Amino acid sequence: MTEQTPVPTSDAPRVVVIGAGPAGLTAAYELGKRGVPVTVLEGTDQVGGISRTVERDGWRFDIGGHRFFTKVQEVEDLWHEILPDEDFLLRPRMSRIFYRGKYYDYPLKATNALTNLGPVEAVRCVASYAYAQVRPPANQDKFEGWVTARFGKRLYQHFFKSYTEKVWGIPADELEADFAAQRIKNLDLRKAIINAVMPKRNQKEITSLIEEFQYPKYGPGMMWEVCRDKVLAQGSTVHMETKVREIRHRDGRAYEVVAEHPDGTRSTFPCDHVISSMPFTKLVTGMDPSPDPQVVEAAEDISYRDFLSVALVVPEEYAFPDNWIYIHAPEVEVGRIQNYGSWSPYMVKEGRTCLGLEYFVFEDDEMWSKSDEDLIEQAKDELAFLGLVDRERIELGHVVRVPKAYPTYDEGYTDRVETLRKWIETTTPNVHPVGRNGMHRYNNQDHSMLTAMLTVENIVDGTTHDVWSVNVEEDYHEEATSSVKESGTRTTGTGRDAPVLPRKPRR
Repeated sequence: MTEQTPVPTSDAPRVVVIGAGPAGLTAAYELGKRGVPVTVLEGTDQVGGISRTVERDGWRFDIGGHRFFTKVQEVEDLWHEILPDEDFLLRPRMSRIFYRGKYYDYPLKATNALTNLGPVEAVRCVASYAYAQVRPPANQDKFEGWVTARFGKRLYQHFFKSYTEKVWGIPADELEADFAAQRIKNLDLRKAIINAVMPKRNQKEITSLIEEFQYPKYGPGMMWEVCRDKVLAQGSTVHMETKVREIRHRDGRAYEVVAEHPDGTRSTFPCDHVISSMPFTKLVTGMDPSPDPQVVEAAEDISYRDFLSVALVVPEEYAFPDNWIYIHAPEVEVGRIQNYGSWSPYMVKEGRTCLGLEYFVFEDDEMWSKSDEDLIEQAKDELAFLGLVDRERIELGHVVRVPKAYPTYDEGYTDRVETLRKWIETTTPNVHPVGRNGMHRYNNQDHSMLTAMLTVENIVDGTTHDVWSVNVEEDYHEEATSSVKESGTRTTGTGRDAPVLPRKPRR
Protein backbone atom coordinates (compact mmCIF):
# COMPACT_ATOMS: atom_id res chain seq x y z
CA MET A 1 0.00 0.00 0.00
CA THR A 2 1.38 3.39 -1.01
CA GLU A 3 1.58 5.96 1.76
CA GLN A 4 -0.40 9.12 1.19
CA THR A 5 1.42 12.40 1.82
CA PRO A 6 -0.80 14.51 4.11
CA VAL A 7 -1.97 17.77 2.59
CA PRO A 8 -1.12 20.70 4.89
CA THR A 9 -4.19 22.49 6.14
CA SER A 10 -4.43 26.17 5.27
CA ASP A 11 -4.63 27.20 8.90
CA ALA A 12 -1.97 24.76 10.13
CA PRO A 13 0.03 26.15 13.06
CA ARG A 14 3.76 26.69 12.61
CA VAL A 15 5.46 24.19 14.91
CA VAL A 16 9.16 23.96 15.74
CA VAL A 17 10.24 20.65 17.28
CA ILE A 18 13.50 20.74 19.22
CA GLY A 19 15.26 17.38 19.27
CA ALA A 20 15.03 14.34 16.98
CA GLY A 21 14.84 11.63 19.62
CA PRO A 22 11.79 9.43 20.29
CA ALA A 23 9.71 12.31 21.70
CA GLY A 24 10.63 14.88 19.06
CA LEU A 25 10.22 12.60 16.06
CA THR A 26 6.98 11.13 17.43
CA ALA A 27 5.59 14.65 17.73
CA ALA A 28 6.75 15.55 14.22
CA TYR A 29 5.32 12.36 12.72
CA GLU A 30 1.96 12.67 14.49
CA LEU A 31 1.63 16.31 13.46
CA GLY A 32 2.53 15.43 9.88
CA LYS A 33 -0.26 12.86 9.81
CA ARG A 34 -2.64 15.64 10.85
CA GLY A 35 -1.57 17.90 7.99
CA VAL A 36 0.77 20.02 10.11
CA PRO A 37 4.30 20.08 8.65
CA VAL A 38 6.96 21.03 11.19
CA THR A 39 10.57 22.14 11.47
CA VAL A 40 12.76 19.74 13.47
CA LEU A 41 16.03 21.05 14.92
CA GLU A 42 18.53 18.39 16.06
CA GLY A 43 21.82 19.39 17.67
CA THR A 44 23.80 16.24 16.80
CA ASP A 45 24.57 14.41 13.58
CA GLN A 46 22.27 11.46 14.30
CA VAL A 47 18.58 10.99 15.09
CA GLY A 48 17.29 8.86 17.96
CA GLY A 49 18.72 10.63 21.02
CA ILE A 50 19.65 8.07 23.66
CA SER A 51 17.66 5.53 21.57
CA ARG A 52 19.99 5.88 18.60
CA THR A 53 22.09 3.03 17.25
CA VAL A 54 25.75 3.90 16.77
CA GLU A 55 27.52 2.22 13.85
CA ARG A 56 31.31 1.87 13.64
CA ASP A 57 33.06 -0.26 11.01
CA GLY A 58 29.90 -2.30 10.45
CA TRP A 59 29.29 -2.95 14.16
CA ARG A 60 26.12 -1.60 15.76
CA PHE A 61 25.81 -0.48 19.37
CA ASP A 62 22.60 0.13 21.29
CA ILE A 63 23.07 2.93 23.83
CA GLY A 64 21.94 1.43 27.12
CA GLY A 65 19.83 -1.42 25.72
CA HIS A 66 16.23 -0.79 24.63
CA ARG A 67 13.64 -3.51 25.08
CA PHE A 68 10.58 -2.70 22.99
CA PHE A 69 7.87 -3.52 25.49
CA THR A 70 5.08 -1.22 26.61
CA LYS A 71 1.80 -1.24 28.48
CA VAL A 72 0.54 1.64 26.32
CA GLN A 73 -1.32 0.30 23.29
CA GLU A 74 -1.05 3.50 21.27
CA VAL A 75 2.73 3.36 21.51
CA GLU A 76 2.76 -0.29 20.51
CA ASP A 77 0.62 0.53 17.49
CA LEU A 78 2.87 3.43 16.51
CA TRP A 79 6.00 1.27 16.61
CA HIS A 80 4.42 -1.06 14.05
CA GLU A 81 3.11 1.83 11.99
CA ILE A 82 6.65 3.16 11.62
CA LEU A 83 8.40 -0.18 11.04
CA PRO A 84 6.87 -3.17 9.23
CA ASP A 85 6.45 -6.36 11.26
CA GLU A 86 9.25 -8.10 9.36
CA ASP A 87 11.77 -5.58 10.74
CA PHE A 88 11.03 -6.62 14.33
CA LEU A 89 12.64 -9.58 16.04
CA LEU A 90 11.02 -11.31 19.01
CA ARG A 91 13.86 -11.72 21.49
CA PRO A 92 14.08 -13.64 24.78
CA ARG A 93 14.54 -11.45 27.82
CA MET A 94 17.52 -12.43 29.94
CA SER A 95 19.71 -10.44 32.28
CA ARG A 96 21.63 -11.76 35.26
CA ILE A 97 24.16 -10.70 37.85
CA PHE A 98 27.76 -11.75 37.24
CA TYR A 99 29.61 -12.10 40.54
CA ARG A 100 32.85 -13.92 41.26
CA GLY A 101 32.68 -16.02 38.11
CA LYS A 102 29.05 -17.13 38.50
CA TYR A 103 25.72 -16.00 37.15
CA TYR A 104 22.87 -15.14 39.50
CA ASP A 105 19.21 -14.64 38.70
CA TYR A 106 17.94 -11.10 38.35
CA PRO A 107 15.84 -9.98 40.10
CA LEU A 108 17.73 -11.69 42.89
CA LYS A 109 16.30 -15.00 44.08
CA ALA A 110 17.56 -15.91 47.51
CA THR A 111 17.72 -19.68 47.00
CA ASN A 112 19.62 -19.31 43.71
CA ALA A 113 22.02 -16.84 45.33
CA LEU A 114 22.69 -19.04 48.36
CA THR A 115 23.27 -22.10 46.17
CA ASN A 116 25.79 -20.26 43.99
CA LEU A 117 27.61 -18.83 46.98
CA GLY A 118 28.27 -22.31 48.36
CA PRO A 119 27.33 -23.92 51.70
CA VAL A 120 29.79 -22.03 53.91
CA GLU A 121 28.94 -18.56 52.62
CA ALA A 122 25.24 -19.50 52.46
CA VAL A 123 25.29 -20.28 56.19
CA ARG A 124 27.05 -16.99 56.85
CA CYS A 125 24.45 -15.11 54.82
CA VAL A 126 21.57 -16.78 56.66
CA ALA A 127 23.25 -16.01 59.98
CA SER A 128 23.72 -12.41 58.86
CA TYR A 129 20.03 -12.24 57.99
CA ALA A 130 19.07 -13.71 61.36
CA TYR A 131 21.24 -11.13 63.13
CA ALA A 132 19.51 -8.35 61.17
CA GLN A 133 16.16 -9.63 62.41
CA VAL A 134 17.31 -9.56 66.03
CA ARG A 135 19.19 -6.28 65.74
CA PRO A 136 17.84 -4.49 62.65
CA PRO A 137 19.63 -1.42 61.33
CA ALA A 138 18.67 1.69 63.26
CA ASN A 139 18.24 3.75 60.09
CA GLN A 140 16.13 2.09 57.40
CA ASP A 141 15.39 5.36 55.63
CA LYS A 142 18.46 4.79 53.46
CA PHE A 143 19.12 2.12 50.83
CA GLU A 144 21.76 0.31 52.88
CA GLY A 145 19.65 -0.06 56.00
CA TRP A 146 16.48 -0.96 54.11
CA VAL A 147 18.13 -3.76 52.13
CA THR A 148 20.17 -5.05 55.10
CA ALA A 149 17.02 -5.38 57.20
CA ARG A 150 15.46 -7.62 54.54
CA PHE A 151 18.46 -9.61 53.30
CA GLY A 152 21.16 -9.26 55.93
CA LYS A 153 24.47 -7.44 55.70
CA ARG A 154 26.35 -10.09 53.73
CA LEU A 155 23.82 -10.44 50.89
CA TYR A 156 23.55 -6.65 50.78
CA GLN A 157 27.32 -6.36 50.35
CA HIS A 158 27.41 -9.12 47.73
CA PHE A 159 24.52 -8.07 45.50
CA PHE A 160 23.29 -4.55 46.17
CA LYS A 161 26.04 -2.20 47.32
CA SER A 162 28.63 -1.96 44.55
CA TYR A 163 26.35 -1.83 41.50
CA THR A 164 24.02 0.73 43.06
CA GLU A 165 26.95 2.97 43.98
CA LYS A 166 28.37 2.68 40.46
CA VAL A 167 25.11 3.69 38.83
CA TRP A 168 24.33 6.70 41.00
CA GLY A 169 27.81 7.80 42.05
CA ILE A 170 27.10 8.13 45.77
CA PRO A 171 27.50 5.85 48.83
CA ALA A 172 24.54 3.53 49.34
CA ASP A 173 24.08 4.77 52.90
CA GLU A 174 23.17 8.19 51.47
CA LEU A 175 20.61 6.88 48.95
CA GLU A 176 16.95 7.10 49.94
CA ALA A 177 15.20 3.80 50.73
CA ASP A 178 12.13 4.45 48.56
CA PHE A 179 14.15 3.52 45.47
CA ALA A 180 14.89 0.09 46.96
CA ALA A 181 11.28 -0.33 47.98
CA GLN A 182 10.20 0.13 44.37
CA ARG A 183 12.81 -2.07 42.70
CA ILE A 184 13.01 -4.87 45.28
CA LYS A 185 9.34 -5.07 46.21
CA ASN A 186 7.89 -7.86 48.34
CA LEU A 187 11.22 -9.61 48.81
CA ASP A 188 13.08 -10.71 51.89
CA LEU A 189 15.17 -13.76 52.66
CA ARG A 190 12.63 -15.43 54.96
CA LYS A 191 9.81 -15.29 52.40
CA ALA A 192 12.08 -16.50 49.62
CA ILE A 193 13.31 -19.53 51.58
CA ILE A 194 9.82 -20.45 52.83
CA ASN A 195 8.43 -20.22 49.31
CA ALA A 196 11.26 -22.39 47.97
CA VAL A 197 10.73 -25.10 50.61
CA MET A 198 6.94 -24.88 50.83
CA PRO A 199 5.62 -23.17 47.70
CA LYS A 200 2.06 -21.91 47.88
CA ARG A 201 -0.54 -23.81 45.92
CA ASN A 202 -2.97 -22.13 43.55
CA GLN A 203 -1.21 -18.78 43.54
CA LYS A 204 -3.40 -16.21 41.82
CA GLU A 205 -1.09 -13.19 41.96
CA ILE A 206 2.19 -14.17 40.34
CA THR A 207 4.36 -11.25 39.35
CA SER A 208 7.25 -11.90 37.00
CA LEU A 209 9.34 -10.07 34.44
CA ILE A 210 8.33 -10.20 30.81
CA GLU A 211 9.98 -13.18 29.10
CA GLU A 212 10.36 -11.73 25.61
CA PHE A 213 10.29 -8.40 23.85
CA GLN A 214 10.38 -6.89 20.38
CA TYR A 215 13.50 -5.38 18.91
CA PRO A 216 14.25 -3.75 15.53
CA LYS A 217 16.74 -6.02 13.79
CA TYR A 218 19.26 -3.21 13.22
CA GLY A 219 18.77 -1.68 16.66
CA PRO A 220 16.45 1.02 18.01
CA GLY A 221 18.05 3.67 15.81
CA MET A 222 16.50 1.89 12.83
CA MET A 223 13.07 2.94 14.14
CA TRP A 224 14.00 6.61 14.33
CA GLU A 225 15.88 6.70 11.03
CA VAL A 226 12.76 5.36 9.31
CA CYS A 227 10.59 7.76 11.28
CA ARG A 228 12.77 10.68 10.14
CA ASP A 229 12.32 9.60 6.53
CA LYS A 230 8.56 9.46 7.00
CA VAL A 231 8.59 12.90 8.58
CA LEU A 232 10.46 14.27 5.57
CA ALA A 233 8.01 12.57 3.21
CA GLN A 234 5.18 14.37 5.02
CA GLY A 235 6.67 17.68 3.97
CA SER A 236 8.45 18.59 7.20
CA THR A 237 12.09 19.64 7.39
CA VAL A 238 14.80 18.21 9.64
CA HIS A 239 17.94 20.25 10.32
CA MET A 240 20.83 18.19 11.72
CA GLU A 241 23.74 19.54 13.78
CA THR A 242 21.65 22.63 14.37
CA LYS A 243 21.75 23.86 17.95
CA VAL A 244 19.00 25.99 19.45
CA ARG A 245 20.42 29.21 20.90
CA GLU A 246 17.33 31.26 21.79
CA ILE A 247 13.57 30.95 22.10
CA ARG A 248 12.19 34.44 21.80
CA HIS A 249 8.90 35.35 23.43
CA ARG A 250 6.62 38.32 24.09
CA ASP A 251 3.07 38.94 25.25
CA GLY A 252 2.77 35.45 26.70
CA ARG A 253 3.86 33.53 23.58
CA ALA A 254 7.05 32.18 22.04
CA TYR A 255 7.20 33.56 18.52
CA GLU A 256 10.52 32.41 17.03
CA VAL A 257 13.42 30.05 17.62
CA VAL A 258 17.01 30.99 16.79
CA ALA A 259 19.34 28.11 15.89
CA GLU A 260 22.97 27.83 14.84
CA HIS A 261 24.04 25.64 11.91
CA PRO A 262 27.32 23.66 11.67
CA ASP A 263 28.98 26.47 9.67
CA GLY A 264 28.26 28.98 12.43
CA THR A 265 25.46 30.80 10.63
CA ARG A 266 22.15 31.32 12.37
CA SER A 267 18.57 30.98 11.22
CA THR A 268 15.34 32.21 12.75
CA PHE A 269 12.27 29.96 12.66
CA PRO A 270 8.88 31.61 13.32
CA CYS A 271 6.54 29.50 15.44
CA ASP A 272 3.06 29.24 16.88
CA HIS A 273 4.12 26.31 19.08
CA VAL A 274 7.43 24.86 20.25
CA ILE A 275 7.70 21.20 21.26
CA SER A 276 10.97 20.75 23.13
CA SER A 277 12.86 17.60 24.09
CA MET A 278 16.11 19.48 24.73
CA PRO A 279 17.26 19.46 28.38
CA PHE A 280 14.66 21.34 30.41
CA THR A 281 17.38 23.47 31.95
CA LYS A 282 18.71 24.56 28.53
CA LEU A 283 15.21 25.34 27.34
CA VAL A 284 14.50 27.69 30.22
CA THR A 285 17.90 29.42 30.23
CA GLY A 286 17.62 29.86 26.45
CA MET A 287 14.46 31.95 26.71
CA ASP A 288 14.74 35.59 25.58
CA PRO A 289 13.90 37.64 27.59
CA SER A 290 15.52 35.62 30.35
CA PRO A 291 13.51 34.30 33.29
CA ASP A 292 13.65 35.83 36.74
CA PRO A 293 16.89 35.13 38.67
CA GLN A 294 15.26 32.56 40.96
CA VAL A 295 14.10 30.58 37.91
CA VAL A 296 17.58 30.68 36.37
CA GLU A 297 19.06 29.56 39.70
CA ALA A 298 16.63 26.62 39.85
CA ALA A 299 17.66 25.61 36.32
CA GLU A 300 21.36 25.81 37.13
CA ASP A 301 20.85 23.61 40.20
CA ILE A 302 19.34 20.74 38.18
CA SER A 303 21.87 18.03 37.33
CA TYR A 304 22.34 14.88 35.25
CA ARG A 305 24.18 11.57 35.38
CA ASP A 306 26.27 10.85 32.29
CA PHE A 307 27.18 7.61 30.59
CA LEU A 308 29.84 6.09 28.38
CA SER A 309 30.13 2.72 26.71
CA VAL A 310 33.22 0.89 25.48
CA ALA A 311 32.35 -1.68 22.81
CA LEU A 312 34.86 -4.52 22.38
CA VAL A 313 34.82 -7.05 19.53
CA VAL A 314 35.48 -10.61 20.71
CA PRO A 315 35.15 -14.15 19.28
CA GLU A 316 31.65 -15.57 19.50
CA GLU A 317 32.79 -18.25 21.95
CA TYR A 318 32.98 -15.55 24.65
CA ALA A 319 29.33 -14.55 24.21
CA PHE A 320 26.79 -15.06 26.98
CA PRO A 321 23.06 -15.58 26.34
CA ASP A 322 21.95 -12.52 28.33
CA ASN A 323 21.03 -9.20 26.76
CA TRP A 324 23.22 -7.75 29.50
CA ILE A 325 24.81 -8.74 32.78
CA TYR A 326 25.17 -6.62 35.91
CA ILE A 327 28.66 -6.50 37.36
CA HIS A 328 28.57 -6.61 41.16
CA ALA A 329 32.29 -6.34 41.70
CA PRO A 330 33.84 -3.32 43.43
CA GLU A 331 37.26 -4.16 41.96
CA VAL A 332 36.18 -2.88 38.53
CA GLU A 333 34.41 0.29 37.45
CA VAL A 334 32.23 -1.26 34.74
CA GLY A 335 28.63 -1.49 35.90
CA ARG A 336 26.91 -3.46 33.14
CA ILE A 337 27.98 -5.38 30.03
CA GLN A 338 25.80 -5.69 26.94
CA ASN A 339 26.07 -8.56 24.48
CA TYR A 340 24.87 -6.96 21.27
CA GLY A 341 24.68 -10.35 19.56
CA SER A 342 21.96 -11.37 22.02
CA TRP A 343 19.92 -8.35 21.04
CA SER A 344 20.13 -9.06 17.33
CA PRO A 345 22.41 -11.10 15.07
CA TYR A 346 22.22 -8.19 12.62
CA MET A 347 24.18 -6.02 15.08
CA VAL A 348 27.34 -8.17 14.87
CA LYS A 349 29.42 -10.08 12.34
CA GLU A 350 29.59 -13.81 11.78
CA GLY A 351 31.85 -15.68 14.20
CA ARG A 352 32.20 -12.71 16.54
CA THR A 353 30.13 -10.64 18.91
CA CYS A 354 30.48 -7.23 20.48
CA LEU A 355 30.39 -6.63 24.22
CA GLY A 356 29.51 -3.14 25.44
CA LEU A 357 31.02 -2.23 28.81
CA GLU A 358 28.95 0.53 30.39
CA TYR A 359 30.23 3.13 32.83
CA PHE A 360 28.04 5.55 34.77
CA VAL A 361 29.87 8.84 35.29
CA PHE A 362 29.65 12.60 35.65
CA GLU A 363 31.09 14.84 32.94
CA ASP A 364 33.65 16.21 35.37
CA ASP A 365 34.83 12.71 36.41
CA GLU A 366 38.27 11.41 35.55
CA MET A 367 36.65 8.60 33.55
CA TRP A 368 34.83 11.04 31.26
CA SER A 369 38.01 12.94 30.43
CA LYS A 370 40.10 9.87 29.59
CA SER A 371 41.11 9.35 25.98
CA ASP A 372 39.33 6.70 23.93
CA GLU A 373 42.55 4.68 23.84
CA ASP A 374 42.86 4.66 27.63
CA LEU A 375 39.20 3.73 28.06
CA ILE A 376 39.55 0.82 25.63
CA GLU A 377 42.62 -0.47 27.49
CA GLN A 378 40.81 -0.18 30.83
CA ALA A 379 37.80 -2.04 29.44
CA LYS A 380 40.05 -4.82 28.14
CA ASP A 381 41.73 -5.12 31.56
CA GLU A 382 38.40 -5.27 33.38
CA LEU A 383 36.92 -7.84 31.00
CA ALA A 384 40.00 -10.02 31.53
CA PHE A 385 39.95 -9.49 35.32
CA LEU A 386 36.35 -10.70 35.43
CA GLY A 387 37.41 -13.83 33.56
CA LEU A 388 34.92 -13.25 30.78
CA VAL A 389 37.37 -12.90 27.88
CA ASP A 390 41.04 -13.69 27.27
CA ARG A 391 42.58 -10.25 26.82
CA GLU A 392 44.64 -11.33 23.81
CA ARG A 393 41.48 -12.37 21.96
CA ILE A 394 39.92 -8.89 22.07
CA GLU A 395 40.12 -7.53 18.54
CA LEU A 396 39.21 -3.84 18.65
CA GLY A 397 37.21 -1.27 20.58
CA HIS A 398 35.07 1.81 20.17
CA VAL A 399 33.94 4.44 22.71
CA VAL A 400 30.55 6.16 22.81
CA ARG A 401 29.92 9.05 25.22
CA VAL A 402 26.39 10.09 26.18
CA PRO A 403 26.09 13.34 28.16
CA LYS A 404 22.94 13.94 30.21
CA ALA A 405 21.80 10.33 29.90
CA TYR A 406 19.96 10.20 33.22
CA PRO A 407 18.08 13.11 34.84
CA THR A 408 19.26 13.25 38.44
CA TYR A 409 16.68 13.27 41.21
CA ASP A 410 18.49 15.00 44.05
CA GLU A 411 17.07 16.54 47.19
CA GLY A 412 14.79 19.41 46.27
CA TYR A 413 14.71 18.57 42.56
CA THR A 414 10.91 18.41 42.49
CA ASP A 415 10.64 22.00 43.68
CA ARG A 416 13.20 23.17 41.12
CA VAL A 417 11.52 21.34 38.25
CA GLU A 418 8.16 22.68 39.37
CA THR A 419 9.59 26.21 39.38
CA LEU A 420 10.68 25.78 35.76
CA ARG A 421 7.42 24.15 34.78
CA LYS A 422 5.26 26.89 36.27
CA TRP A 423 7.36 29.61 34.65
CA ILE A 424 7.04 28.00 31.20
CA GLU A 425 3.31 27.39 31.59
CA THR A 426 2.69 30.96 32.78
CA THR A 427 5.10 32.84 30.50
CA THR A 428 4.96 30.80 27.28
CA PRO A 429 2.09 28.28 27.32
CA ASN A 430 2.78 27.50 23.66
CA VAL A 431 6.13 25.92 24.63
CA HIS A 432 5.63 22.24 25.38
CA PRO A 433 8.36 20.18 27.15
CA VAL A 434 8.26 16.45 26.25
CA GLY A 435 10.44 13.39 26.73
CA ARG A 436 13.12 12.39 29.21
CA ASN A 437 15.46 15.37 29.22
CA GLY A 438 12.75 17.71 28.03
CA MET A 439 10.79 17.19 31.26
CA HIS A 440 13.66 16.07 33.50
CA ARG A 441 11.80 12.81 34.07
CA TYR A 442 13.31 9.33 34.21
CA ASN A 443 11.18 8.25 31.25
CA ASN A 444 11.44 5.14 29.16
CA GLN A 445 11.20 5.41 25.39
CA ASP A 446 7.48 4.66 25.46
CA HIS A 447 6.88 7.31 28.13
CA SER A 448 8.67 9.87 25.97
CA MET A 449 6.61 8.95 22.94
CA LEU A 450 3.36 9.17 24.90
CA THR A 451 4.15 12.67 26.17
CA ALA A 452 4.65 13.72 22.55
CA MET A 453 1.44 12.06 21.36
CA LEU A 454 -0.64 13.74 24.06
CA THR A 455 0.99 17.10 23.31
CA VAL A 456 0.03 16.81 19.64
CA GLU A 457 -3.58 16.18 20.66
CA ASN A 458 -3.47 19.23 22.90
CA ILE A 459 -2.18 21.42 20.04
CA VAL A 460 -4.38 20.12 17.21
CA ASP A 461 -7.54 19.03 19.01
CA GLY A 462 -7.55 21.47 21.89
CA THR A 463 -7.52 18.71 24.49
CA THR A 464 -6.08 19.34 27.94
CA HIS A 465 -4.05 16.20 28.63
CA ASP A 466 -1.65 16.55 31.54
CA VAL A 467 1.57 15.19 30.02
CA TRP A 468 3.24 15.48 33.44
CA SER A 469 1.06 12.61 34.65
CA VAL A 470 2.84 10.16 32.32
CA ASN A 471 5.07 7.72 34.22
CA VAL A 472 3.50 8.05 37.64
CA GLU A 473 2.39 4.47 38.26
CA GLU A 474 4.12 2.49 40.97
CA ASP A 475 4.26 -0.77 38.99
CA TYR A 476 7.70 -1.58 37.63
CA HIS A 477 7.96 -1.31 33.85
CA GLU A 478 8.81 -4.90 32.97
CA GLU A 479 6.59 -6.67 35.47
CA ALA A 480 3.56 -8.67 34.38
CA THR A 481 0.97 -10.15 36.75
CA SER A 482 -0.82 -13.32 35.74
CA SER A 483 -4.17 -12.22 37.15
CA VAL A 484 -4.21 -8.98 35.20
CA LYS A 485 -5.22 -9.05 31.54
CA GLU A 486 -3.81 -6.24 29.46
CA SER A 487 -6.81 -4.26 28.30
CA GLY A 488 -5.20 -2.10 25.65
CA THR A 489 -6.68 1.02 27.20
CA ARG A 490 -4.62 4.15 27.68
CA THR A 491 -2.48 4.20 30.80
CA THR A 492 -0.47 7.03 32.24
CA GLY A 493 2.84 5.24 32.01
CA THR A 494 4.83 2.29 33.18
CA GLY A 495 6.23 3.50 36.44
CA ARG A 496 9.97 3.56 35.96
CA ASP A 497 11.60 5.80 38.51
CA ALA A 498 14.94 6.87 39.88
CA PRO A 499 16.18 7.41 43.43
CA VAL A 500 16.37 10.77 45.12
CA LEU A 501 20.05 11.57 45.68
CA PRO A 502 21.72 13.85 48.22
CA ARG A 503 22.22 17.37 46.93
CA LYS A 504 25.65 17.97 45.38
CA PRO A 505 27.28 21.25 46.35
CA ARG A 506 27.33 23.82 43.55
CA ARG A 507 30.69 24.39 41.90
